[in-house]
Amino acid sequence: MSTALAASRDAPQNGIAGFAHLRHDILSGIVVSLVSLPLSSGIAIASGVPPIYGLISAIIAGLIFPLIGGAYVTIAGPAAGLAPAIMAVMIALGGAGDADHVGAGYPFLLAVIFMVGCVQIVMSLLKLARFSAIIPVSVVEGMLASIGLLIIVKQLPMFFGYTGTLHAHEFFEFVFDAPQFAHDMTVPVFAVSVASLALLFALGSAKHIKLLQIVPPQLIAVIFGLLVGRAFHLGDLSGGFLISLPKDPFHGMHLPDFAGLLARHDLWYAAGLGVLTLTMIDGVESLSTAMAIDRIDPFHRKSQPNRVLLAMGVSNIASSLVGGLTIIPGGVKSKVNIASGGRTLWANFTNAICLILYLVAGRELISMIPKGVLASVLIYTGWKMCEPLVWKHMAHIGKEQLAIFALTIVATLLTDLLWGIVAGVIAKFALNMVLYRYAIAVASPSGAQPSLARSMFDFFRNPVGRRYLLDSEYHLHLDKPLVCFNSMKLSAELDRVPPEAKAIFVHLDGQVGLVDHTSCENLMNVVQEFSHSNVPVSIVGLDRMRRLSEYHAGTHVATPSLAAA
Repeated sequence: MSTALAASRDAPQNGIAGFAHLRHDILSGIVVSLVSLPLSSGIAIASGVPPIYGLISAIIAGLIFPLIGGAYVTIAGPAAGLAPAIMAVMIALGGAGDADHVGAGYPFLLAVIFMVGCVQIVMSLLKLARFSAIIPVSVVEGMLASIGLLIIVKQLPMFFGYTGTLHAHEFFEFVFDAPQFAHDMTVPVFAVSVASLALLFALGSAKHIKLLQIVPPQLIAVIFGLLVGRAFHLGDLSGGFLISLPKDPFHGMHLPDFAGLLARHDLWYAAGLGVLTLTMIDGVESLSTAMAIDRIDPFHRKSQPNRVLLAMGVSNIASSLVGGLTIIPGGVKSKVNIASGGRTLWANFTNAICLILYLVAGRELISMIPKGVLASVLIYTGWKMCEPLVWKHMAHIGKEQLAIFALTIVATLLTDLLWGIVAGVIAKFALNMVLYRYAIAVASPSGAQPSLARSMFDFFRNPVGRRYLLDSEYHLHLDKPLVCFNSMKLSAELDRVPPEAKAIFVHLDGQVGLVDHTSCENLMNVVQEFSHSNVPVSIVGLDRMRRLSEYHAGTHVATPSLAAA
């Protein structure tokens, strides 16, 4: 049934067939490039390297991603979500740099990014992308919110125009040093930064204006900041408050230092941990972003997760070999692409060509952009990842999801992104276990529960016990809990629905006991996806389970009526 979920023949396709929509993708790619220019530059600075490396990464992504495919309107490049992790890995490998200098750990970081790309290619060939669904939605949201907080605090020195020695590396160190940044600020820089940030928030709240649906607020803020920066003569101040690009942007790129890393036994652990961290965060955010963009694709096309992972792997290898950063699909740029009428991955290619032209012909203009304006753009981006509306939404989904979300944030800020994800997943597993065993005890007439070992085993087993085709209707009967840890097995079952099926029924039998939020959200998405292929999907039994919140896709637990069904 995977063909049933594929885009219709009338929907725009990638490759040579996409040339029929090239005029749309060229126009969209131009708009995307105008967002990608400041955003990629700012992400590079937030990662601890000069802006040119972010632009090189975006160019590599735009040249490679369209040739491999896997998605349709997703724009790939360096992403803000990985900036804190990249800087942390670079520090562990010898030291990070800044907007004007490359740190000692950067050549080793490139070797790590190369290895991340290799791992991603292997994972894609083994079709392991589906395992990203194991990470609960509340943990992913917590990871993104913590990244948003990290982005905000790490932009404070540049936002204030602080020129002193920077000692902070961790979240709380930046928070404690914030008064010092404010005390030693460069007033004209701070004024430009504040004005740009205020404009971003004003434009962000004016979503009803049609122009802002095509021309993104980030672009307007950068142009505004550039003009105000010129008025304040920031280029004449000592301290280097404007971004700088090399005269020959494609000369003197750093290469991965494999030999140096191999000889440094003391860095092997940090390098291995870096590969694990970047692979996990890159994979989770890449596939989550691709699926999120699928839901707003006007043509209702569905990405191929393993193909996306392959494209990211090849892109990361190529990027590392020319001194670029890690590459993943970006939510902001992808939304801009859709709003601008982009239809295929050739918009990525147009974006890359435009960036090359900007570097060749517009270097002097780009070098007029104040660093504080880029800090404002990143602070705004970070705010959108962790703003109160995100917390409110998580609370609406369920108090238990809000708790997992908050725990992930706290654990991340106290340790790092990898351990934050691990802590969130463990907490989610424990919560699901408590809910499942309680629900089974309540639903069972005798109050009996399966053994703890059996319950844990069921969380990873295929929840589908029976499947059959009856009068062109395909029936799947679930007899085990449906949770984030086994929901990819249900997805695999749905991919194998016979093509002759005209309708699908997913039955939640009495033994199910629990449908957690992540799995329930996935079920609702399945219903929507199949509806676009004219194959209705009905979920039988979910309405007889008790929902723990008012949210339609919140956690559901069994009731005595379901057990008797």
